[in-house]
Amino acid sequence: MFEGLKPLPQDPILQLMQQFREDPRQDKVDLGIGVYKDAAGHTPIMAAVREAERRLLATETSKGYVGPAGSAGFNDAMAALILGRDNALRRDGRVSVVQTPGGCGALRMAAEFLRLCRPDTTVWVSNPTWGNHRPLLGGAGLAIREYPYLDPATLEVDFEAMLEALAQARAGDVVLLHGCCHNPSGADLTLAQWRRVTEVILRRGLLPFVDLAYQGLGEGLEEDVAGLRQLAAEVPEMIVAASCSKNFGLYRERTGALMLICASPANREAATSQLLSAIRSHYSMPPAHGAAIVETILADDGLRRQWQDELGAMCQRILGLRHALADALAPAGDFGFIARQRGMFSFLGIGPDQVRRLRETHGIYMLESSRVNVAGLNEQTLPVVAEAIRGVL
Repeated sequence: MFEGLKPLPQDPILQLMQQFREDPRQDKVDLGIGVYKDAAGHTPIMAAVREAERRLLATETSKGYVGPAGSAGFNDAMAALILGRDNALRRDGRVSVVQTPGGCGALRMAAEFLRLCRPDTTVWVSNPTWGNHRPLLGGAGLAIREYPYLDPATLEVDFEAMLEALAQARAGDVVLLHGCCHNPSGADLTLAQWRRVTEVILRRGLLPFVDLAYQGLGEGLEEDVAGLRQLAAEVPEMIVAASCSKNFGLYRERTGALMLICASPANREAATSQLLSAIRSHYSMPPAHGAAIVETILADDGLRRQWQDELGAMCQRILGLRHALADALAPAGDFGFIARQRGMFSFLGIGPDQVRRLRETHGIYMLESSRVNVAGLNEQTLPVVAEAIRGVL
């Protein structure tokens, strides 16, 4: 049965991780893997998460199944976090949220749901976009098309080209948007641009699908969903895939949520039943621990404040690193776009040969595309990395 299988090429990010681990140099720097790192170079467990886990261990009485939709308390808390506590869509019964195994699970189950709605669904994704978008969505049988997003010359949003491409989309096509902290570019839409995208979506009869993986790590919890909320208030239907990996630091707990915004409560009921049937046929029900942590934090005013303070400090640290890196690279050219962008990632705009020289000569690891995880820097490594980059330029 297995003898005819051929090995597949390794994922570029996983390959880079392996190369970094095998590098014996003590001064090597990892700017490739997309996880937040503190000033000491560690991916920490947030204090609010530790306390929530302590409480769970002291009070949990069962490891019974949670059901295909997951925890109702978690789902309600995530709806409030994304849309706001006093949101008209929630009051009107148009919102449904299910717990998923991470943001990846949310994206894949959204794709399976869309295939049930219309087997020939086409999803438009940005160029560039996160490397796993295509496998997760296309793997469910959806057709994938691209819209231009990043101008390779300026490394800023090529907004007019984006609108021109979306104006060619057919009614019923799906548009995948990054809610904030665009991965891999860090170049986000302004609120004014969100309004114009909304106009195109309404005019063309498109379905918006927002991937929200970094809420709170761009400019703040509320600021990072301003565009999403503006869009949600205008359209009849919408999908949101949310991840708790970055903003709660729950990477390995695989905690996410999938939100459907429907035209009416009756439509929400039908859509939710179809989504739950798809979930049941795939992984049956999600893991409970990470969602229980998030639910515990968001339900307790003290823990929530502690979490928000920690998340705010992480956000400000990333913003500070962005400005410091742009300043340190200034002698080699205009890198101001790094300071203007948001979230963990940016492209440096250098070539594969320069990326290879940084890795081989200086032990600085990044993707061949020159995408760097800004959060992988600290006060000690930033000047070293900046000097090496200036050298290869």
